[in-house]
Amino acid sequence: MPARKKVVAKAKGGTRAAASKSTRGRAVATPAKQPVSKAAPRPAAKAAAKPVRIMPPLSASAAPPVIDVMEIDWALFGELSRALALKVARGSDPDMVIGIATAGVIPGATIAAILDVEFHSMIISRRYHSDTVRATPAVFGNVPAEVRGQHVLVVDETCDSGATLRLAVSALRNAGAADVRTAVSFRTGSFKPDYVGLETEAAIVLPWDREILVDGDLVINPEYADVIGIH
Repeated sequence: MPARKKVVAKAKGGTRAAASKSTRGRAVATPAKQPVSKAAPRPAAKAAAKPVRIMPPLSASAAPPVIDVMEIDWALFGELSRALALKVARGSDPDMVIGIATAGVIPGATIAAILDVEFHSMIISRRYHSDTVRATPAVFGNVPAEVRGQHVLVVDETCDSGATLRLAVSALRNAGAADVRTAVSFRTGSFKPDYVGLETEAAIVLPWDREILVDGDLVINPEYADVIGIH
């Protein structure tokens, strides 16, 4: 009878495992203390050399929110205003444009110039003449008397809940406007104006808000310093 041969398999980590071999139709048992299942994973040297450290999950309060930021430059603002004016022209024929002061005045005046119609403004704000931000906006000053009997387009730079635009529409109708439509450069929430330049859930940084003058120098607006840093 030929002598039995022991077959030794070398694993990646330098360990040795005995294998069995059939001789003349007979199985030769391995000298291992316990039988090794074929489905059992082979030892991994890398896993042993580099143990994995599992970090505990962060709580919801500890994890900082991820904010998408859209910085609008003057060129993009101009193109969006042009596109918004074209949408308005194809859907209605306003006699005048009312811009919501202060930020809505810039796109409002631009759209009024493109449409070649009269432009006015009205102040609706949550913090005008206040050191704190109010929960709801308020109308300051008189609604332009010229709106009586006119088809009016009211323009703001953004809208989320629509509280400002709803208040503007109500004030203009009470002042005698024959028809009031709404338009915004950016829609960021649930309210649906009649005309929208761009819909996005990102935080908007407008070109005229990005920098402010401090001691004769232009610096990043403190209100946007954090979100611009994330971008």
